[in-house]
Amino acid sequence: MATTRITLEDLPLAALAAVERQTGPVLKTETVSQGFNSEIATRVFTDSGSCFVKGLRSDHKRVWTQRREAEVSPFLRGIAPALLWQVEEAGWVLLGFEDLKGHHADYSPGSPDLPKVADLLRRVSEVACPEVELRQAEQRLAAYAAKPSDLEYFVGRSLLHTDLNDHNVIVDDSAYLVDWAWATRGAAWLDAGYWVVWLMAAGRHEPESAERWARTIPAWSVAPRDGITAFAQATANVWEEIAGDDPDDWTARMLDAARRWATFRKRA
Repeated sequence: MATTRITLEDLPLAALAAVERQTGPVLKTETVSQGFNSEIATRVFTDSGSCFVKGLRSDHKRVWTQRREAEVSPFLRGIAPALLWQVEEAGWVLLGFEDLKGHHADYSPGSPDLPKVADLLRRVSEVACPEVELRQAEQRLAAYAAKPSDLEYFVGRSLLHTDLNDHNVIVDDSAYLVDWAWATRGAAWLDAGYWVVWLMAAGRHEPESAERWARTIPAWSVAPRDGITAFAQATANVWEEIAGDDPDDWTARMLDAARRWATFRKRA
């Protein structure tokens, strides 16, 4: 469920002052409309440059995602924007990140962004998972697997992003993954699997084309065939639950992509 977005200026004065102690006086802000995890998501401009600020109230039920993102950030050099500072003040948890230049990834067939995103996922799969408290992939998918034994395919020690939404990928000379709120520990090939569904939904790829891109990521090449099929079905079940009886257009597109991939895998 989406979180209500507010502007930086809506923060309590003490919280805004805490931000300005990190950034200097704020000259201008630009609230970002994309994303669902944060109440505050805005570019902040000062005399010294710009940064990206995100935040949640300290009593928000998902505030743990902010703290998790801060914990994994030091391990993502060159993969995600650098965490510049974090403050907790006046009932808010706020993070300041490097303000990346570039554009949201274009997932359509033939896009010049696709090789850069594939290279990004190769680099992500090589990151040693930090010894911080993370949810396990098999735990997150436990309620959606077709059978309990399928969960064994998802077990691993790799750091996963798990939300390959095209708006979470910023592309310039290379590609970067933002919003690590749902960082997870699991099998190294799973992020490529999440990408398949987004390639189909956002890029309008057919399953064969989406999987060809997944195969360019070495971790995918060692994924068990039955494990990929099990993941495709679990993903379809996740989106069935999210969609409910009356999905909006965006959710319906994700559900359709997940269903089509699961059907394709059963026939593969």
